[in-house]
Amino acid sequence: MGIAGDITADWHAALAALAWQVDLGVDEVIGDTPVDRYDLPEPIKPAPVAAAAAAPAAGRPNLAPALMVEAPQVDPAEVARAAAARAGSLEALREAVAAFDLCELKKGARNTVFCDGNPAARVLILGEAPGRDEDMEGRPFVGRAGQLLDRMFAAIGLARTSPDAEAALYITNVMPWRPPGNRDPEPAEVAMMRPFVERHIALMDPKVIVVMGNTPLFALTGHKGIMRARGTWTKALDRPLLPMVHPAYLLRNPSAKREAWADLLSLQAHLRGKG
Repeated sequence: MGIAGDITADWHAALAALAWQVDLGVDEVIGDTPVDRYDLPEPIKPAPVAAAAAAPAAGRPNLAPALMVEAPQVDPAEVARAAAARAGSLEALREAVAAFDLCELKKGARNTVFCDGNPAARVLILGEAPGRDEDMEGRPFVGRAGQLLDRMFAAIGLARTSPDAEAALYITNVMPWRPPGNRDPEPAEVAMMRPFVERHIALMDPKVIVVMGNTPLFALTGHKGIMRARGTWTKALDRPLLPMVHPAYLLRNPSAKREAWADLLSLQAHLRGKG
């Protein structure tokens, strides 16, 4: 193969190994052997500055303090709010979210996961954050939990692929980027993305919001405790809101499917005007 071929093969092997570790949630690199930091050499101390050099010359003002002015702090939530407010359409909002660089999760994500389904739907499903499959494909709820979600809502006649608004679903997440290791989003991360979520809901204008899990429940109501809240209708952003457990929870706890079915029937009754 030659030296060039060996280098190319090693490069591709290293890149594949790195991608595999990222998928596993690795976010920090350490050495192969422990480091005895007590055995490290003492750092070299800078030489003291002469008093004459440190003091301002007679008759001249000391300008050093002017060079130490700190840069103003940026509030990510305010930046997000301004960007979201400028978006006049769902497509413009998609571009605003993709351009938002103040969330650290974006640096480790492969794709910005914005939405899926019919924007004319009456029902908006709000999830937590993309998982591995969603990050790779760029669409929400496409892994095992997403497949279960599709079957659940199909049982009451709703589908993300339906062109009929009456039978359609629209799906998005609080976080458009995958957290490392599929951890729960942190409150600060939820707070900075909430303006985008609010604008997303305003532009899509659903008749009903279904939140799947603790993170979207907290994002829209400020409360957690999805097991207590599930199945109980409330309001958020002046719209009816139904909390449900996340399909991933149902995969781990199949016995909870009975309560999830009751929640689906409650949603069906509400859409038919009987809720």
